[in-house]
Amino acid sequence: MTLFSAIDLHSNNSVVVVIDEQDHILLQKRFPNDLSLILSALEPFRSELQSVAVESTFNWYWLVDGLLAAGIKACLVNTVAVQQYSGLKHTDDHSDAYWLAHLMRLGILPTGYIYPAEDRPLRDLLRKRLQLVRHRVTFMLSAQCQIWRCTGVRVENALIKRADGQLLRYHDNPELRMALNSNLVVLRALNAQIEAIEQRVKDQIALKPEFQLLLSVNGIGDILGQTIALETGDIKRFSTVGRYASYCRCVDSKRLSNGKSKGQNNRKNGNVYLGWAFVEAAHSIIRHHKAAHRFYQRKRAQRNGALATKALAHKLSRACYYVMRDQVPFQAERLFG
Repeated sequence: MTLFSAIDLHSNNSVVVVIDEQDHILLQKRFPNDLSLILSALEPFRSELQSVAVESTFNWYWLVDGLLAAGIKACLVNTVAVQQYSGLKHTDDHSDAYWLAHLMRLGILPTGYIYPAEDRPLRDLLRKRLQLVRHRVTFMLSAQCQIWRCTGVRVENALIKRADGQLLRYHDNPELRMALNSNLVVLRALNAQIEAIEQRVKDQIALKPEFQLLLSVNGIGDILGQTIALETGDIKRFSTVGRYASYCRCVDSKRLSNGKSKGQNNRKNGNVYLGWAFVEAAHSIIRHHKAAHRFYQRKRAQRNGALATKALAHKLSRACYYVMRDQVPFQAERLFG
């Protein structure tokens, strides 16, 4: 007999459900988020379990990795794609877990990609860099606005980014100097951490062939190349270039009927980091590549600047798909020819 299991995962507890081929519930119980307890509960059913479905919540790493390490097949549920039965009058955590197991039994449970555990820390470290960069921009703007507001002098971003102590000369007031110095101290700390992360990631990814090939794409440097390579993972998991472009958030989320727009689908489906990377690459290639600039200007004349940038990002995402899949250098004449 084949059994099906699902876990409704929360921040501090999980509801585990096991059902058989007739949807009979063999286990339905709430456990604290303790891997040993969950494994003990699943142990009597291990030999007959087809898989354990785990919700793709913010804290799924420990549970999915623990199940796989214990030799239990696990899958990650695409929670955005799961459709709950609208006729239900009452739902709770137990019924949610049962519903996931039921969908698995029917063979229609939407699942997502489980990024390899050995590669995940490096990817997440690069995500931390992006978070720190955004915080750095906040403190840079704060320091710049303070000097500008009090003195009428607009200091260049590059000077503030270096957090030079000479900037304190713009203020005689001790309170203002202290406020500005607090920004500079944080900026120096952020600069140090960002540089350390960049060096660490570069050392780890430098030998990956997909990263080296991505550097041949106009508009893509070290950081964008690292982001695209690490966020993409195994390019073979995307069966078509269209699926990859959609995952990169470079495809319109339209809902059409009889040639008329009926609203939008979920435009946030996909990888936000890849979406950011390809838009940044589009901004860069516009400045350094004549054919890309002409493409952008043509699209901008038809619609607007934002949509033109998105169209260029879409072309770059498709190009990078073939670069990584076929292990070939970028050929701009084929993209803009």
